[in-house]
Amino acid sequence: MEILDKSKPLSEEEYEEKMIEAFVQKPEKFDYYKRAFKKFNVNGIERIAWHWSWWGFFFEFWFLLYRKAYIGALISFLGGILLGLIPFFGPLIWMILNGGYDVYFIYKKYKKLKNEIEMKVSDPYQRIETMYILAKPNTWVIWVVAIISILSLLGFFAVVISGSYNDYNY
Repeated sequence: MEILDKSKPLSEEEYEEKMIEAFVQKPEKFDYYKRAFKKFNVNGIERIAWHWSWWGFFFEFWFLLYRKAYIGALISFLGGILLGLIPFFGPLIWMILNGGYDVYFIYKKYKKLKNEIEMKVSDPYQRIETMYILAKPNTWVIWVVAIISILSLLGFFAVVISGSYNDYNY
């Protein structure tokens, strides 16, 4: 996060941008989330809207866990189980829905955290710093996904190797 010049007051727009920036914590993703959050809040009226995320599509509830959107992660996990019962199309439909709506759950997490900070911290610069600290993503999720992926691949190769080996032992 860049060092803030606390000598000048922030406009409402600058403050909102700095809060989103502190929440996102990745400068290259700031414009993406700013556009998404504008879709979800139209002149102060909140709404659910479609905003595509490849991270949501491929990583579903893991993506939401990473961003600390726990309610969304739980919904995604349970929905994945339910739609997973429908062969082929169920999981694909669920991946598409996650890709389109996961960012909305992240927006809800942002709004909740922002409101909580604004209730307890009066200085706008301290609010931004607090947002940055509290919004840090769960980096442990990356390790869990990596380990599960490696174990899955190893299991797959073990089945393939053992299956093809057994085919030749008559």
